[in-house]
Amino acid sequence: MKQNYELMSPAGNFPMLAAAINAGADAVYFGLNVFSMRANSKNFNIDDLDEMREMCQASERKVKLFLTLNTIIYPEEIPKLEETIIAVKGKVDAIICWDNAVIMLCNKHEVPFFVSTQASISNKQSAQFYKMLGAKRAVLARELNLEQIKEISEIIEIECFAHGAMCVAVSGRGFMSQMTSEKSANRGECHQNCRRSYTVTDSSGNELQIENSRVMSAKDLCTLHLIEDMKKAGIYSYKIEGRGRDPRYVDVVTRAYRKALDNNLSQEELDAGVVELEKVFNRQFSTGFYLGKPSRHDISTAENNEATEIKLFIGKVFNYYQKISVAEIKLNENIKLGDQLVIIGKKTGLKRLYIQSMQVENKDVSKATKGQSVGIKILDIRKNDEVYIVKEKDKKPKSNSPVS
Repeated sequence: MKQNYELMSPAGNFPMLAAAINAGADAVYFGLNVFSMRANSKNFNIDDLDEMREMCQASERKVKLFLTLNTIIYPEEIPKLEETIIAVKGKVDAIICWDNAVIMLCNKHEVPFFVSTQASISNKQSAQFYKMLGAKRAVLARELNLEQIKEISEIIEIECFAHGAMCVAVSGRGFMSQMTSEKSANRGECHQNCRRSYTVTDSSGNELQIENSRVMSAKDLCTLHLIEDMKKAGIYSYKIEGRGRDPRYVDVVTRAYRKALDNNLSQEELDAGVVELEKVFNRQFSTGFYLGKPSRHDISTAENNEATEIKLFIGKVFNYYQKISVAEIKLNENIKLGDQLVIIGKKTGLKRLYIQSMQVENKDVSKATKGQSVGIKILDIRKNDEVYIVKEKDKKPKSNSPVS
C-alpha cells in the first residue's frame, strides 16, 4: 500500500545517504559524476549503486533511490548519456530529468522518470504534456503558490521542495556564473554569485548606499509551518535541498520534517522544530512562493551561514570495541563531560551523544585533553569514523522565522 506522503532527502556521499536513511527518509536523490546539477559535490559513481541499493533495501522504510540527470545535454554527450541510463536500469527507482533526450532514452530503455523543476512546470497543460510523454511525477516550478499547485495535482503526482536553498533565478536556471566565471549553473558548476555582497556604482563612480548589499541572495526555504497546508494542496513528495551540505544537516532537517509529516504538530512544536533547523546551515528562512510572491523581506542579509551551532573536528575513532560498545578516540581537541559529540561515517551516517562518562587509561575522568586517547560508550559506530564536537555559535541579532 502506497504511503500518503514521501519525504525525500539529499545524498551527496555515503555518510549523507546513511544519515538520511537513519533519520527517516522515504527516498533519497543523488547525482553521479556525470550530468549532475551539483558537479561540485563528491557525488557517486555507477559502481557505488549496488552498495547504495543494498543499504536502502536493508532499511526499515526500503528507501528509494532517485538519480538526477538534470543538466543541459550536448550532442556529443548522447552516447555517454545512453550508456549511463542503461547502466543504472534496475538499480535506481527513477531518474529525475528535464532534457527531452533523457526522457526519450528513459522511455526507450523502460526506466521510470520524473520531470525536474528545471522544466518549470507551472500549469495543468504542461503537466499533462509530460504525463503523455510517460512522466510518473512532476517536480513543479518553484514559482507556484499552494492554490496553483492544488490545481496541477489533479493531473500528475506532485513533488515540491520543502526546505533548503533557493536560487534567485527562475527555477534555478541562473546564468551569472557562466558570464563571470565560465562555470555554468545549468551544468552543475554554479559559483554562487548571487550570494555575494554588491555595491551599486554609476558611470561617474558615485556609489549608492543600500540597506542590504546582498541584493540577490534569497533566504532558504522553510515550510515546517506549512506542511498541513501543503498536504491539502495535493503534494505527495517533500524534497529537502542540500546535496552540497553535510550529514548533520541531512540528519537534523530530515528528522524535523519526518516528525511534521507524520504528526499534526502544535504551534509550539513547530516553533521548536524551527529552532532545531536553525542549528544547521541556513541563510535565514522564507516560505518562498507558497503563500504568494516573495518581497524584499525574503532576501537574506546573511554573510554566509546563519546556523546557531557549529561542529568542529576533534579526532577519529581509533578503535571500536563492539562487545562493550566503546569507542577509543584519539583527540585533536579538549573535551569534557556534557559536551555534545557527533560521529560521522560511511555506514554509520551520523550518531550524536552528550558525554555522560569517559575514561582515560581505564580511569573515569571529567575532561580529556588534546593528544589523549579517550574511551566513550556509544552504540553502532565504526573504526575510522570522524568525531566532531558541536558548539553554540556566537549569537548576533537576526530575523530568521518563516511566516506561519
